[in-house]
Parts: sequence; C-alpha cells; structure tokens
Amino acid sequence: MRSVLVVRLDSAGDVLLAGPAIRAVATVTDRVVLLTGPRGREAAGLLPCVDEIAVWCCPWIDPEPGPVRRGDVLAAAELVRRLRVDQAVILTSFHQDPLPTALLLRLAGVPHITAASDDYPGSLLDVRHRLPDRGLHEVERMVSVAAAAGFPPPADLRLRVRTPLPQAPVPWGMRGYVVAHPGASVPARAPLPQRSAQYVRALRLAGWPVAVTGTPGDSELTSSTANGCALDLAGKTTLAELAALLARAAVLVTGNTGPAHLAAAVGTPVVSLFAPVVPLERWWPWGVPHEVLGAQDAACAGSRARTCPVPGHPCLAGVTADEVAAAVRRLAGAPPGTMLRAAAAGRSGWPAPPALPGGSHLPRSSPGAGYSPGRGPGGRPRRWR
Repeated sequence: MRSVLVVRLDSAGDVLLAGPAIRAVATVTDRVVLLTGPRGREAAGLLPCVDEIAVWCCPWIDPEPGPVRRGDVLAAAELVRRLRVDQAVILTSFHQDPLPTALLLRLAGVPHITAASDDYPGSLLDVRHRLPDRGLHEVERMVSVAAAAGFPPPADLRLRVRTPLPQAPVPWGMRGYVVAHPGASVPARAPLPQRSAQYVRALRLAGWPVAVTGTPGDSELTSSTANGCALDLAGKTTLAELAALLARAAVLVTGNTGPAHLAAAVGTPVVSLFAPVVPLERWWPWGVPHEVLGAQDAACAGSRARTCPVPGHPCLAGVTADEVAAAVRRLAGAPPGTMLRAAAAGRSGWPAPPALPGGSHLPRSSPGAGYSPGRGPGGRPRRWR
C-alpha cells in the first residue's frame, strides 16, 4: 500500500487552500496523511481525501512560535517515522522555507521528498521544484508542487469540504442571509471595528438578515459589530458548523481570513476587504464570484505586517458602508423581502433591522463609489474560477 505524507503546517485557511493538491495526491495513492499544525487541525478534518491527520506545532512556521527545542524536534521526527510513509510533499507559501521541514523528514527516514525551493537543497530534496515569483495563486502553487512530485492536477481545482455538514446555527434553517466576519488572526488584515459595525447596519437597513461570526476571543468585537441588529454567533460554531452557516448564506463579508477560503469551499460568494500586506494575486477568494474592496496600492502593500504599519489603516478605512452594501447586491441581487418582513415583525428569530428617522427601514440604494462592471480596484479585472 502506497502512503504519501502531505505537509501543510500553518493556519486553517492555508490548509483549506491545499485541498486541490491533496486531492491530486489521493487520486493515485492508497493512503494520504496530512501533517499540520494545531491552527490547521480543524480545517484538516474537513478536507476530502485525507485518511489520517498528524499534528505538530512547527517553530519555523507557526506565527507565534515557541523556542526550538531539541527534544521537540526529535519527537516530531519520531511521530513522522511512525507514520511509515513512502513519500512526502511539502506545501508552503511563497515566503516560507521548506528546507528545515525537509531536514526533519530526513531524520524521520522519509525516502522521497518534494518541495518548492529557491535555495540549494543539497540532499534534503529529491525533487526541487522552481516556481515563478509572481502570477500564481496559492492553490495553483501547491497543485504545481504536487504535479512535480508525480501527482497530476485534478480536473476540478475548486476548494471542497467533506459533506454532509452539520445543521447551520440560524433561526428556522433560513437561507439568503449575509455573514459578516469582522476579525482576523492577523490584525492588519481586519477592517476597523467601527467600520464593521457600519457595514452591518447598512446591510440590515438594505433588507439583509446578518449573522456576525468570530472566535470566542472576538466576542467584544462581534457584539459591537452586531450592535443589537444582527445575530451574534461569536464562539458558537465549530469550523464545520461555520461551513454549514456559510453554505446557506448569500454572501460572506470579511477580510483576508480563513473564513473567506471556507466560504469558497462551500461555493459562497465573498466580499473581500483585502488589506494588501500580502499579495492579492495569491490569496483572493478562489473559485467563487467575489468583489475585492480596499486600496491595493496602500503604503503597507507587500509588507507582510501583522499589525498595520500605517496610522489609520488607510487600505481598509476608506471602504464605505455603501460600497459594501453595493458589492453584496452585485453578488447576490436583491435581499429576501419575505425574510425582511418576518424579521421586522419579530417572528424569524433574527434581530429586527434598525429604524431610520420617520420609521423607514430602507434607505435609497446607492452604487459603490468608482464601480465599473467587471473591474476591480484600480481597473484590475475581477477574476474567479
């Protein structure tokens, strides 16, 4: 029985993006083992074609690493040795070095290793794959590495999760709402909290039921964002339940976060409030209709900063509530009027929309500033696959 180890050691979104490459490996392999970090463990459990999961917090990949300890590294090598794999494919982002991981796998006795590396690998790699500096999405990058290892790309490169998913945690099993996810594990990639609250209010006034999601640690942020007019689900969903919630949604509004890739994996369009600290071409929502908002030429572009290096967070601070509401409408059409009437009557379980002076709930619609059909910020063509 042929066993292949796929390595992707970072966060949930990165693991989800590795899905097509993992499916490529699975097509000609009897057993696929995924080695991931604790931040990616829950996402790993959602991926089709993964037969076994091993978890290790890698100090040269984790964003908040502990010290490199000899005993921990040797224990990780022993963990991999016990997996008894015939081959390994190391998947990394463009800014990560696969060679320390390759050394670990050699210590574990893995006989054949493939990775993308610009640096000379010596005997650490059997297949050293070279990739262009620009022009590839992370999905394409990882599929290319798998192909170099001998695993042809699948016909369908869209993201996927295992089904069936659990029950979506929304009143009466409704569909057609908007999900807003205002937080991010990297603070520089999240919109300003006051802006998120404005986006949700505008969407509710436009007639959209809104669910606000986040981790348990995001409860203060989600409470202020929901502000009594949206459903606050912070800390109330597993990743699988969040996938189910997104699968029934009309649109997700979020930054460059794991939930954006989870929405793509269940086929839900995304309004991406994208901070350009990392390149848009590598992390835009893959395989689904999407709208990108945010100044991609801001001073922070390409900095890979975790905390915004520019006062005022200008890349996202300029995105208005009208622009977000217009982007949602372009992706999803008109809001569900029957749900709006039920919500206003207090019968649906959704908070009622905020009232405007004079008792009206609905403002006049306004198009997004600078919108040109089929074009993104700065005239860049919108792309989806």
